Amino acid sequence: MELDYSKCDGLVPAIVQDHADGRVLMLGFMDPAAFHKTVATGKVTFHSRTRNKLWTKGETSGNVLLVKRMEVDCDLDTLLIQAEAIGPGVCHEGYRSCFFRRLDNGGWAVTEDPTYDPRETYGR
Repeated sequence: MELDYSKCDGLVPAIVQDHADGRVLMLGFMDPAAFHKTVATGKVTFHSRTRNKLWTKGETSGNVLLVKRMEVDCDLDTLLIQAEAIGPGVCHEGYRSCFFRRLDNGGWAVTEDPTYDPRETYGR
């Protein structure tokens, strides 16, 4: 059984959840090389659409995602990865999850406090 990369320009979406509490941490995209590297290393690796290259989560920040379980949907075109997050957060803006805003009265409201300072991690 092979993943179906044909529907999204050679990529499949990969939803990453915290394995302990189910919190959705982020969404990334994988091409076959990213998928195979993830399976081989146990570290979540994505295909960067903006840089057009592979990147393993945490290679710059140190905030690594270790695969605990991987599932695929019925169409074989979307992955659900349950991972252990090593580090204070996965979001490049300094939050535990990339999903830290909620629609509230027609506007986006930040729903949690940052868990780290991205300027210290990324130098910006």
